Amino acid sequence: MSMKWYIGRRIAWAVFAVWVVLTVTFAMMYIAPDANMAEFQFEQAMQGVDPDEAQDTYETIYGYDRPVFEQYRDYMLNFITLNWGWSHGRSQTVMDVLAEAYPYSLMYGVPSVVISTILGLLIGLYSATHQYTRTDYAATFFAFFGLSIPNFWFAIILILVFAELLGWLPGHFSSHRLNEGVFSWQNFSQLLLPIIVLTTASIAGMMRYARAEALEYVEADFVKTAKAKGASHRSIVYKHIFRPAAVPLSTILVSDLLSVIFIASYLVEVVFAIPGLGYVSYIAIVDQDTALVLATVLIPAFIAIIGNLMQDIVYTILDPRIDYGDR
Repeated sequence: MSMKWYIGRRIAWAVFAVWVVLTVTFAMMYIAPDANMAEFQFEQAMQGVDPDEAQDTYETIYGYDRPVFEQYRDYMLNFITLNWGWSHGRSQTVMDVLAEAYPYSLMYGVPSVVISTILGLLIGLYSATHQYTRTDYAATFFAFFGLSIPNFWFAIILILVFAELLGWLPGHFSSHRLNEGVFSWQNFSQLLLPIIVLTTASIAGMMRYARAEALEYVEADFVKTAKAKGASHRSIVYKHIFRPAAVPLSTILVSDLLSVIFIASYLVEVVFAIPGLGYVSYIAIVDQDTALVLATVLIPAFIAIIGNLMQDIVYTILDPRIDYGDR
């Protein structure tokens, strides 16, 4: 089986997975009670309108009185055309809200992923090739520390120490500081604490996995042969240990990206008041803004599907021995 056929088949499965996610989401929305309709009925009842008549009016306005198939068809077409609805809480289209929010998440999310990936891999490889040394014990302690402390607790401690007690850094995000520029010190100073919080946990996870994978090849026969032939330590680490270990580690990059930007962002953005996707989703849940909640929940699902697709393609590039027909 050629690589083109393999990639085409994986893309087809990704499209099918997206369709399943959208269909399940539509079914859940269809059977779930509509908080906006209840609010509309209450407002109309306060004006003397019968609640049943108010419900019929609401369903007519939003098209809920039509057959289910027509609602499902329009729902799918709207997502394909990026017409994701109207945010009642923000009085904007959902796409406009997302367009305003995602740059804030990327400003601290991308540096966190890059730093944690590079440092995590380097520390993990060094720890695996220097097993049972003081450096290895220190790296292991750091990994357990980063994985054990809750992100929101660590964020609050950093705010108390560096913002409240020492006054070195701002404790909350302010869009006014962006007037000096995205790459200015004013903006960097308010993003430093969120980056530290997310990077600490991400480095620990990446380092632990990198160390565990590298240890499988440290004492391998081909590594011993390379040492016997006089290969340099750097060549052994990067060519004979890191390359085979990079295949399973590529899956960690996808999960790391998702956890940093979408899972941890809920806690970090709320604590630091960063108006990113996590904070927007949190406010939408509190306000019962259904359209906005739907969009912010579906985005991680789409990224997971695309990430898994890219992961499978990276597998075949990192290890050409993988047979396309077996995948």
